Amino acid sequence: MRTTRDRAVKPITYAQPPVELPLRTDPEPVPAAGCGVCAALASQRREARLLSDHSTVSDCNVELRNHPHPGEVA
Repeated sequence: MRTTRDRAVKPITYAQPPVELPLRTDPEPVPAAGCGVCAALASQRREARLLSDHSTVSDCNVELRNHPHPGEVA
């Protein structure tokens, strides 16, 4: 049995409704012109998409969104 501070909590033993996650509908990030890292990520994303590797496509999108460039405002 789990405990929460001073009292015991019984484990959940019945079915629960599914968790619904929101669907991202924002556009894919665009690689910055002249940036080798962005170009490599865009190439990797393109290859992953051709192989139907959606996890890697998503990972590349996250990296492109978070990749810093000099003079950018965060």
